[in-house]
Amino acid sequence: MESFANIQAGFALALQPMYLLMALGGAALGTAIGVLPGIGPSLAISLLLPFTFQLVDPVGAFIAFGGIFYGAMYGGSTTTILINTPGESSSVVTALDGYKMAQNGRAGAALSTAAIGSFFAGTVATFALMILAEPFVSFALSFGPAEYFALMVLSLCTVTAIGGGHPSKAAFSTLLGLSMGMIGLDSTSGQLRFTFGEASLFDGIDVVVAAIGLFAVSEVLFGLGNLRRQPESRLVSPGPLRMTKEEWKRSIAPWFRGSGLGFIIGVLPGAGATIASFMAYALEKKVSRHPEQFGKGAIEGVAGPEAANNASAGGALVPLLTLGIPGSATGAVMLAAFQGYGINTGPLLLKNHPDLVWGLIASLYIGNLMLLVLNLPLVGLWVKLLKIPEALLYPMILTLSTLGVYSLNRSIFDLYMLFGIGIIGFLLRRFRYPLAPVILGLALGPLLETEFRRALIGSRGDWSVFVGSPIAASALLLTLAFILVPILIKAVRSVSGVKPQMP
Repeated sequence: MESFANIQAGFALALQPMYLLMALGGAALGTAIGVLPGIGPSLAISLLLPFTFQLVDPVGAFIAFGGIFYGAMYGGSTTTILINTPGESSSVVTALDGYKMAQNGRAGAALSTAAIGSFFAGTVATFALMILAEPFVSFALSFGPAEYFALMVLSLCTVTAIGGGHPSKAAFSTLLGLSMGMIGLDSTSGQLRFTFGEASLFDGIDVVVAAIGLFAVSEVLFGLGNLRRQPESRLVSPGPLRMTKEEWKRSIAPWFRGSGLGFIIGVLPGAGATIASFMAYALEKKVSRHPEQFGKGAIEGVAGPEAANNASAGGALVPLLTLGIPGSATGAVMLAAFQGYGINTGPLLLKNHPDLVWGLIASLYIGNLMLLVLNLPLVGLWVKLLKIPEALLYPMILTLSTLGVYSLNRSIFDLYMLFGIGIIGFLLRRFRYPLAPVILGLALGPLLETEFRRALIGSRGDWSVFVGSPIAASALLLTLAFILVPILIKAVRSVSGVKPQMP
């Protein structure tokens, strides 16, 4: 199979000393980011983008980003299990049984099943990404503007419909992102829009500036506002990392189920690792012979979700690398990285930049092995990161944000935009509006508009072009389903007298 020949070339590239160092650095940084509550992979990659543009070639940059993406999933489980403080939202469900296992003296076993499950799931997801990359590209090469427009609408609608339980708030965030994407020079007509005469806005809002403002500056402002509300956590000693024969037996099937479920959910736009981990937990509880043990220290409640959230990270790279459509905030930031390097995403990415794609996939195998070695023996070191006081951590984030944004264009106006968007992000977080749809709308908005106009120009204004192909029609029908089904369910409940549950 051609994929195996290509991955050999990818390993030849990824095993070069410089790229091995980038993979190790990304894996270590990603683990640290996962351990620190609130500091996610999208924030970290956003902060690094301005510096990588100046210092690293695209292959090295994306190898580091891949390590950060996978590493953050690993690191989140450590503090979840030991101090009941999820480092990542996808690790929240792990706390239900992981911390109970720690209190029962089985913290080491919980950490082991999480790390081994993460390694297994990451390897499975990377293998699936390797196998599916070329078939997806071959399929996507038949897409026209109408198909791309429909798929991007579906992607944005999926993110909005899921919306962390608040679809209306997610819809507002999506529309805000799309509105921000309209600022600047219209690529089709050449007209200036919403610039208010400010020359610095002629090229629109830089996605990197917006991402750093939304994720980094807003995180600092939000964290400073909640310092006194954060409960103190008690650290449980990891103890021996060995798993008993019974724990091995009860973990193997959840690793397999979590890997498959997580990868499939990861491919779907907007679903992400958090939904994958919760669905894996629900699945394990349903198929378990001892459902009464869940919530009291069932090892399946750690193994399944941890495998699912790592597999979803690999699945999320499939639409990004093959279609150029991000399905998460981290994917949108990585799309901005492609644009920053002047690389056109989509089906031609594999043809025009095979070294980048296959080098990245090969590095994911290598980084996954590095993460297994880094996480179990060094668990004590990662927990010590939590002792870094916020009084030091937040100024460091603000300093890196300011330096990084200024280094992009040497523009003071970009700094105004950075802190202005940061304040908007803080207000959104304060009132529980999700941030991911904003950055997705900003990243996809210009592409969405371009494909929409190209489709109408090619059809000479015939709107039926959007339902003329099975792919476009199916995507738009799914979009309608995402919009209408929740409304119909709510209407049926109100007619039947069942009070709908508030999100």
